[in-house]
Amino acid sequence: MPKFTPIDYWKSLVLYGLNTATYKIALAHVLLDCASDGIATLTWDELSDSFLAKYLERIDPDDPMPQQGIAGRQTVLERIVGEYRTTSHDLEYAINEVGKNGFNDVIRRFHNLGRTGIPELEGMFYEFDFGKSLTIKDNLFEVCEERTQELLAELDARWSLLEGAFSISNSNYVLANDLRQIYLSDGEKRRDLTGNIAFLQGYQGNTCFYCREPIPANDIHVDHVLPWSVLRHHDVWNLVLAHSFCNMQKSDRIVGEHFLHKLITRNENIMGSNHPWKAKISAALGKTAKQR
Repeated sequence: MPKFTPIDYWKSLVLYGLNTATYKIALAHVLLDCASDGIATLTWDELSDSFLAKYLERIDPDDPMPQQGIAGRQTVLERIVGEYRTTSHDLEYAINEVGKNGFNDVIRRFHNLGRTGIPELEGMFYEFDFGKSLTIKDNLFEVCEERTQELLAELDARWSLLEGAFSISNSNYVLANDLRQIYLSDGEKRRDLTGNIAFLQGYQGNTCFYCREPIPANDIHVDHVLPWSVLRHHDVWNLVLAHSFCNMQKSDRIVGEHFLHKLITRNENIMGSNHPWKAKISAALGKTAKQR
């Protein structure tokens, strides 16, 4: 039987744990930040402050992305952030609200993987006295000694994936009809496009599909890997993010075999998730990997 390391377990929780909202990702971000700074124990107020800060950074006040997948409902943190920004409630009040109402499930269930418990994971990265304090364990400090920046990037990508999935579920997008209503065009942001761009950024790690360099927020293009001149549709399985320069250089050319294999791998990764695009790709390309 293979021996798994703490970083293997950490990645499994982040990438494969159940996420009906973004709470687990936000808490993981807080834990990594604290362990990286050598902080072993957080009071409940300190934990609440850091947790709230993640959502204040993440939720755009002008164009907020949903933090859970049920249309018409907000998470507790969305409500608290909204009240803090639009009412006379001060930061201390918001932090207290997080401490009282924001951790009911995530603190207790962070170590859950799937619907069944794994004994080795129970309490692996922290222990807590609910409502009073949280103490980080040596396993998490060991994780942070290895690849902290990589793990933080994975968390950001996972958060984007969840927001994208929740946005599609909430809005009931018909993704293959009008590309102009769904995606970015020439770097200009449209309000109803953000969720899908975040989703693609998550699977691409916010890097250009072609050159693999980071894409600035003002230079995002959506490209048809197999060009429009070959396949006259906007089906999601054929769309990737690219720099404007890379997109223009490619133009209507047929890409090399390497990029086709890369596209297939991306689509198979989506098929292994619970994202709403899974059904669309299956309908377009086939139900089995061999058919696709």
